[in-house]
Amino acid sequence: MHTEELFFEADAEIIEDDKEKTQEIEALMRSVLNQFEQYIKINRKVPPDTLSTVTDIKEPGRFADVIASHLSMKIDQKQELLEAIDMLEAIDIKQRLEKLNEILSNEIEIQEIEQKINLRVRKQMEQTQKEYYLREQMKAIQNELGEKDERAAEAEEYRGKIAEVNLPEEVENKAFKEVNRLEKMPPAAAEAIVIRTYLDWLLELPWLDETEDRLDLDVAEQILDEDHYGLQNVKERIIEYLAVRQLADKLKGPILCLIGPPGVGKTSLARSVARALERNFVRISLGGVRDEAEIRGHRRTYIGALPGRIIQGMREAKSNNPVFLMDEIDKMSTDFRGDPSSALLEGARSRTKQFF
Repeated sequence: MHTEELFFEADAEIIEDDKEKTQEIEALMRSVLNQFEQYIKINRKVPPDTLSTVTDIKEPGRFADVIASHLSMKIDQKQELLEAIDMLEAIDIKQRLEKLNEILSNEIEIQEIEQKINLRVRKQMEQTQKEYYLREQMKAIQNELGEKDERAAEAEEYRGKIAEVNLPEEVENKAFKEVNRLEKMPPAAAEAIVIRTYLDWLLELPWLDETEDRLDLDVAEQILDEDHYGLQNVKERIIEYLAVRQLADKLKGPILCLIGPPGVGKTSLARSVARALERNFVRISLGGVRDEAEIRGHRRTYIGALPGRIIQGMREAKSNNPVFLMDEIDKMSTDFRGDPSSALLEGARSRTKQFF
């Protein structure tokens, strides 16, 4: 190419294709034609009558060029196809047809994959649209009859209760997630019963409800004297504990251990401490407990699963800071089902977290 000031000039040489058709080239042309026919069936952008036009072309070079012009190839790919040469730097029709055959095969494979993807997406969209249409029809029919879907009504009721109850953000998100699961289940399903029980317990637990302590030593001493005659050492120890609570507001999880034979006033002392502090009082009896599930709670995979004794006591107390009495703790036993005393050591401090 020659560059001038006002225009470009170029030297060109016309290269004639080899028009001789051998048996190998004829076989390649038929193979390319079959591939192109299959390509037209998959790709609807190419007009069907193009096949008849290509079939009438007898020259191998022009045959390859016309087919290549209808393929979705980049410019550099088309240029590479045109420049197919042999070792003697002459245009090689055989090499061009072989490369065109390879490109067609690759394009057909890509088109088939794309067609499968489009078909799958279309089926999913059709199914989603069908379900949405049927749900809307069902809602319209129920509105006309003055009825309401049982599952939707139950889920809406639970959502309203969750919005009314003061719950931590994490617990609220978990509750809404379970409601969404419940809404998609048949009402009589076994798992639906488990989810209802779980939601009922979540809503009834005192997550953020607590009472304010009354740390008045004189009032506490008066209440202890009213409720119990004697027991001076025990009452002095309780007053000492309350004095420490008065000085250390951040003291958490203290445990008082009352030891003595039956009937000496251990339970009534704990009740008096609750009355002195103006806290709610709850008592659980651990005598004869053998299964650690009684402490930790049962797995939710079981029908009728319930939380452990501590969570049940928290619901009964209706506040998250009650005076919690674990009675007859020395009468727990261990067997092949586990060690409830080890579970109790963890569960007694974890409050409601073990159930959630």
